[in-house]
Amino acid sequence: MSTELVPTDAGRPRRGLVLGGGGVLGAAWMVGALKALEDEIGMDARHFDQYVGTSAGAVITAMLGCGVSVADLVRHQLEGAIDVGPLAGYEWDYHRDTGGDRPPRPRVSLGSPELLRANARQLRQLPPTAVLSAIVPEGRGSIEAVGALVAWVAGDGWAPREGVCVTALDFDAGQRVAFGREGAPPAPLSSAVMASCAIPGWYQPVRVGEHRYIDGGAWSSTNLDLMAGLGLDEVFVLAPSVSFVQDAPKHWKTRVERQWRNRVTLRCLRELRRVHQEGTHVTVLGPGEEDLEAFGANLMDVRRRPRVIETSLRTSAQALHDPAPLPSATDFEDVG
Repeated sequence: MSTELVPTDAGRPRRGLVLGGGGVLGAAWMVGALKALEDEIGMDARHFDQYVGTSAGAVITAMLGCGVSVADLVRHQLEGAIDVGPLAGYEWDYHRDTGGDRPPRPRVSLGSPELLRANARQLRQLPPTAVLSAIVPEGRGSIEAVGALVAWVAGDGWAPREGVCVTALDFDAGQRVAFGREGAPPAPLSSAVMASCAIPGWYQPVRVGEHRYIDGGAWSSTNLDLMAGLGLDEVFVLAPSVSFVQDAPKHWKTRVERQWRNRVTLRCLRELRRVHQEGTHVTVLGPGEEDLEAFGANLMDVRRRPRVIETSLRTSAQALHDPAPLPSATDFEDVG
């Protein structure tokens, strides 16, 4: 784990919170990290000025934006249901409602020939993951259970506060959409979160208006650059798919996973530059060695969730209390 934690001058700083993608286990890790962050900076996570949530991070962003406390999120992770707060009475089965730890057989067709046609002359300008998502066959899985969870706290509208942003990829136009921001298509928070969680090749795209949308992680795992231009003093990034661990695993699956993480981390660091250039101090927290071991190879493996959150509660507190300097992007360019 690496962070850059810089104290601000007297007075309440304007703060932003970025919650990245990372599947079921990434969500568990972020809940543990949020508890550690609250303890470290002495601030309720529901009181940030701006939020950017992507995929699993979009679900947690929606919960915070609708008044769900981190303590309630921890209980929900551990117990599946709670009897107080906005989630009171809602029962969630992680095995059933996440659709399992393997995707159903996808359709036998390109995911989005529309995206490929619309960007035929500029495919190289899109993130490689966005292009790949259009090539991968369209998924058949349903993300409606996640939408029902969000609708329980948000109803059929948006979060009852300003500053909540949820990212998705327009699967027809190939453009990133920041739901909740000016210029984005109007959508209920539940639909925006479902779109942000629709992993290409796994879940069905989510239709909002005339367009289909998929996982915001197909554009960027963090979408940290959306915090630029908001006049923030500090931004905290909790990113389950980012990691500053540079080990040399022997198993080929782990080596492939590390290569993917290196590329995700490189993109995050490049996005960080834009935010940092405006004088905003940025803290990036990603999984460390113990966390990666707890994750295993499948971020949708629900069975590992208790171990992941237990590990994160401890390791995240350690990393935030004793932060290490952020590496440069060139460190990961060399690795990748």
